[in-house]
Amino acid sequence: MINITFPDNSVKQFEQGVTPLEIAQSLSPQLARDVLAASVNDQEWDLTRPIESDATLRLFKWDDPEGKHAFWHSSAHLLAEALQELFPGVKFGIGPAVETGFYYDIAPNGNSITAADFPAIEAKMLELAKRNESIVRADISKADALKMFGERGETYKCELIEELEDGHITTYTQGSFTDLCRGPHIPSTGVIKAAKIMNLAGAFWRGDDKRNQLVRVYGVTFPKKKMLDEYLTLLEEAKKRDHRKLGKEMELFTFSTNVGAGLPLWLPKGAALRDRLEQFLRKIQKKYGYQQVITPHIGNKMLYVTSGHYAKYGKDSFQPIHTPEEGEEYMLKPMNCPHHCEIFKTYPRSYRDLPMRLAEFGTVYRYEQSGELHGLTRVRGFTQDDAHIFCAPEQIKDEFLKVMDIILYIFKALKFDNYEAQISLRDPKNKEKYIGSDENWELAQNAIIEACNEKGLKAKSVEGEAAFYGPKLDFMVKDAIGRRWQLGTIQVDYNLPERFELEYTGNDNKKHRPVMIHRAPFGSMERFVAVLIEHTAGKFPLWLTPDQVAILPISEKFNDYAHEVKQYLKRYDIRAIVDERNEKIGRKIRDNEMKRIPYMLVVGEKEAENKEVAVRKQGEGDKGTMKFEEFAKKMNEEVQNMINKW
Repeated sequence: MINITFPDNSVKQFEQGVTPLEIAQSLSPQLARDVLAASVNDQEWDLTRPIESDATLRLFKWDDPEGKHAFWHSSAHLLAEALQELFPGVKFGIGPAVETGFYYDIAPNGNSITAADFPAIEAKMLELAKRNESIVRADISKADALKMFGERGETYKCELIEELEDGHITTYTQGSFTDLCRGPHIPSTGVIKAAKIMNLAGAFWRGDDKRNQLVRVYGVTFPKKKMLDEYLTLLEEAKKRDHRKLGKEMELFTFSTNVGAGLPLWLPKGAALRDRLEQFLRKIQKKYGYQQVITPHIGNKMLYVTSGHYAKYGKDSFQPIHTPEEGEEYMLKPMNCPHHCEIFKTYPRSYRDLPMRLAEFGTVYRYEQSGELHGLTRVRGFTQDDAHIFCAPEQIKDEFLKVMDIILYIFKALKFDNYEAQISLRDPKNKEKYIGSDENWELAQNAIIEACNEKGLKAKSVEGEAAFYGPKLDFMVKDAIGRRWQLGTIQVDYNLPERFELEYTGNDNKKHRPVMIHRAPFGSMERFVAVLIEHTAGKFPLWLTPDQVAILPISEKFNDYAHEVKQYLKRYDIRAIVDERNEKIGRKIRDNEMKRIPYMLVVGEKEAENKEVAVRKQGEGDKGTMKFEEFAKKMNEEVQNMINKW
């Protein structure tokens, strides 16, 4: 008999060789029907794979990320099987699960695969799924694997096999299809009830643009047809909210091939929105004792050698800028932290100077492959709302709690009401990936955990997700349609102060090493604005939106009065525009509704005579007529009420 320990720390005994599926069946028939994957001793495990010794066990269903991952990973194999039957001769690269669904990279090998083939692929996948074939794991020697896949002409698979260690190679078979894979997978294909091929894309083999370009087939599957329908409805809503579409319609930002891919140009309205967000954070930071600094967009190579970033990020991120001076090299700034370390070093520091909080809206540059670029969410030049806190070890937790207050304050102000936190720890099995001593890592990780506990913030701990220089706390927000976005981040760092030899004089008159906390509540201005656009569908809070009021004269005769109203509103810091186009008033109303301007003021003969405006509110329609002085007062009250709520 072996002992199986469950997540609630209860222990039950089972026969040696029992499978997770058999354990689930013993607990509940319903659980056995719902379970999709398992972990044994925190290792991914197939439900039908025997457990030979005492172990901890977790069972995963659809609602668990691990369950979805196994489901979609298995669906990638189902897609490959369907492609093999429909397009004989195709060759396979890799087919992983992704955040939503899966993909498979294939070499068409003379076949032509287009969007017109999607219905046939979906139908074939469901036909195969209905056979309810068991997905069977098998260990295979390296020689046998090379022989099997070599005979099939699977050159990409053979390349992967060559890099694997003999004795640790597995295949998975369903029906007549066998794939190289480490798993885990669901027990059989029968639970896959709905399938949709989403799109095709080009993908270089192993991400190397010097290698063959393959076709990447994206798909998604669900255990119920209703789930797929709901997902497709969500996608339609997401299309309407796409920040790239709305950003263009609202004249917020643009891109130019002449400027370069991934380098956004902020238009006047977008720049105003961004500036207002920056001022909002500056105001908060001032209350918490932050000092603004400005650093150059480039730095000497040795700066990044000292920080360790040069060795870690490599040549892809660091392309040298050569000067006429022999041997002198500069780099475009990929992060702000080394510059801030140098600012700390400018003068001797004492314990009385700590904590020192240095903040900067600093633009940084990192190379992203062109295929990875996506609107404002993935760019090559972006501005971080960066700050670095230099403090004494005993100040860490207090400073950490203050940063958490700032982030939660921002979420409240911008109505990100649904959020969760993740503590990213280092991988204890792969410590060479990280800089710093075991002692320092333990100190940093414990500081984060204690701060979360004190704040009552429920945070999930994930090993292997830490930055190379320290653990971190990331905030994930769910937007209005339920999508998860990673925004604010806080990171504890014992390593950069060591590398830059930062020090302060303590009250004992001895030299001490400060601790560094990295924090960015927005993350980056670009990504945050993108998420905010999609969360609000472009209907920004009244205090933030670039244009708060559109004044609509019903004919050219009333343009002068419209401008009189605009000038009056300007006195009260109300941002207004006049729509002077020679269009009918109905058209003007519709067009400005599309621009998501919160208020529209219609002015005609009656309004001009009485010094009034006819008020319309975005999404609510006619609000009656009032004196424009009264409207200005009401708007200011509405803005102040919003701000005072925070």
